[in-house]
Formats: sequence, structure tokens, C-alpha cells
Amino acid sequence: MGRDLQVVAYDDSFGSIAARLWWMLRWLGHETVALLDGGFQKWQREKRELESVHPGTHGHGDLRARPARSHWLSASEVEGVLRRGDFRLVDARAPERFTGEMEPFDPVPGHIPGAVNRPWEDNVDVDGTLLSPDELRQEFAPLLGDIPPQRVIHVCGSGVTACLNLLAMEVADLKGSRLYPGSWSEWITDPRHPVALGEAA
Repeated sequence: MGRDLQVVAYDDSFGSIAARLWWMLRWLGHETVALLDGGFQKWQREKRELESVHPGTHGHGDLRARPARSHWLSASEVEGVLRRGDFRLVDARAPERFTGEMEPFDPVPGHIPGAVNRPWEDNVDVDGTLLSPDELRQEFAPLLGDIPPQRVIHVCGSGVTACLNLLAMEVADLKGSRLYPGSWSEWITDPRHPVALGEAA
């Protein structure tokens, strides 16, 4: 893959999976990556061209991965954030998973203490397209309060759907938030880590 190649990530899940590829490529230093707004469903609805053949490869590229450590936090760094209390954790899971009422995937229900809930689906309209930058900014504002975007950490179950919240903040010009890739699935593997149930305080 070349450094200047425009990558367009898409899925059939309203961007909730493709956003992880968007984040990963940016983390590796490839900035020319975008999300196909509305995904595969919208492409089909608009009767755009489709093909079922494998496109093949195009030889060697000149991209050198330069992972940016500043794009993410480790579990120990999240522990430090909790002690300081000057960051905002935004959890992208469904409300019932966040509160611990239902947990279909992980052995422990609940959320990281101090986190607020912003389900990733809230970023898209009924047709699967992202809300406008103004709408996204207005919706994130009460969640962030006086916390600047650079001190926002996105989490979810396994660090995938949280990327759509991160992307939505970028679209809303709330730039600089980061991902905790291990998210809830990693957090609960350490019995020392605190767990919260119910609504956010």
C-alpha cells in the first residue's frame, strides 16, 4: 500500500466495524483513510456499481508503519486516569451492557467507574449515515462538560465500536481523543480493577 493511497473503509454494520480499520490505519501513520458514510447498505440502496471478483494485488507499496503511541492508552494508564479524575471515559456499548443488566459476551458485567455511556448507534441517523458535525457536537457537549477532547478516552467491549465514537468526535471537530483498545474485555481480566454497575454517576 502506498503512502498516498486513499483508503475507504466500509462494512455492513453502519460503520461500527470499519471505524476500527480507520483508527488502525491512522495509528500506523496512514492518514489518507476515510469511512464510507452509510456503508454497504447505502451503496446498495443507491444502486451503485458492485462486483464479486477479487481485485488482486498491486505489487509492493511504500508505506512504512509508524505506530503512534499517543493514539491509545494501556490498562495501567487508564488506572492512572481514574486516580486523577481529570479525564472522561466514554463507553460505546449498549446501555444494558453498560449498566450490567445484560452481558452476552464478557464474564463480568458493568463498566469502568467514572465512565459515561454513549452508544455508538447514537452517531448515525436512521439511514445509517453519520449525523452532521453540528448535531454530533451538540450531543457530545453534555457528555464532555468542561473536559477537552484531548482528555477523552473511548472504550467499549473489545475496542472496536468505540472507534465510531472517536471518529464522530473528529467529524464534530472535537479532535484529539484516544482509544483504550483493550476496553472492558481486558479491564476485567485483572481482579484489582474496580467495576461499576448501574447508571453513571
